[in-house]
Amino acid sequence: MTPAFDLPTIWAGLIAFAVFAYVVMDGFDLGIGILFPTLKPGPERDGAMNSVAPVWDGNETWLVLGGGGLMAAFPLAYAIILPALYAPIIAMLLGLIFRGVAFEFRWRDPSHRAFWDFAFTAGSVAGTLAQGITLGALLQGVTVVGRGYGGGWWDWLTPFSLLTGVSLVIGYGLLGSTWLVMKTEGEAQAHARRMAGWLGAGTIACIVLVSAATPFLKGRYADHWFAMPNVLFTAQIPLLVAVGSVLFFRSLRKRHERAPFLLALGLFALSFAGLGVSIFPDIVPGAVTIWAAASPTSSQGFMLVGAAIMIPIILAYTGYAYWVFRGKVGTDGYH
Repeated sequence: MTPAFDLPTIWAGLIAFAVFAYVVMDGFDLGIGILFPTLKPGPERDGAMNSVAPVWDGNETWLVLGGGGLMAAFPLAYAIILPALYAPIIAMLLGLIFRGVAFEFRWRDPSHRAFWDFAFTAGSVAGTLAQGITLGALLQGVTVVGRGYGGGWWDWLTPFSLLTGVSLVIGYGLLGSTWLVMKTEGEAQAHARRMAGWLGAGTIACIVLVSAATPFLKGRYADHWFAMPNVLFTAQIPLLVAVGSVLFFRSLRKRHERAPFLLALGLFALSFAGLGVSIFPDIVPGAVTIWAAASPTSSQGFMLVGAAIMIPIILAYTGYAYWVFRGKVGTDGYH
C-alpha cells in the first residue's frame, strides 16, 4: 500500500524514529551490560561503564517518546497492545530500573561491587530479552475482539517470541562490543574485537532465522515481501544485509575502529526497515491499521507542533553530548 502523507502516517514515522533512536542509543549501552561478565574486574569494567556514563541517562527519552506517542496518537492500538504485553513490558521496565540502580551503586558501594556488577548484567539481559520478546509477540499477532485485547495472559510466550528475544540479546551484545572497539585501547579493545566477531556471526544468523520465519506468521507478511511489484524493492534489503555483513567482517579483519560499530548499526537499520515492510500499514499486525487506531486529527496536529519543537532540541543536546565526550576512554577508565 502506498503511504498517504497524512497525520497518522507522520506520527507512525515519528514513533518508528523514536523506537529506532532508542535501539541505536540504548542498544550498545545494554550491550555493555550483557558483555560485562566477560570483562576483567577493575579498570576494564570501569572503562566500559565510563564510556557510556556521560550519555546513558538520556537514552530512555526515546522509549518514553515512543510509548507516550503511541498512547496519544494511536490510543486504540495502545489499549490493545498493552494488555497483550503487560508481562514482558513490566519485566523490561524492572530490568531497566535494576540496571540503572546498579550503575550508580557500584561506584558508591564498593564493598558490594560484585553484587552490583551482577545486578547490572542481570538488568541488562532481562531488559533486552523482554524487549525482543515484546517485538516477537507483536509480530506474531495478538487476538483482538471488538476494540480490545481478547487473548490470554501467556499468549506472548511462543518459540518465535523467544527467538526474537535471544536475537536482540545477541544483537545488543554486538553493538556493545563494537562500541568498546571504538572507545577502548589495548587488551580491552582486543577482547572487544574478538567478541564482536562471534556476536556478529550470531547476529547475522539470527537475522536470517527471524527473517525466514516472519513471512509465515501472517499471510499479509508474505504478500508484503513477495508480491509484485513489492518484491523488486524488498529484495534489496537482504542483499544489503549480505553486503553489510561482508563489510563488517572485513572491517574487523583490517582492525578498523569506527567502521564495525557503524556497520553494526547499519545491520540494525536494515532489520528495522524489514520490520516496517512486514507491518505497514498496520499498527496492530493483522488487526488494526494506523488510520483505524488514530486519535482525532486535531489532537495529532496539536501534538505535532510540540514534537516539531522538542525533537530537534533533544537531538541537538544528544549530539552535543556525544561530541563533547568523543574519543577514547583512557587507561585510567576516564575520558
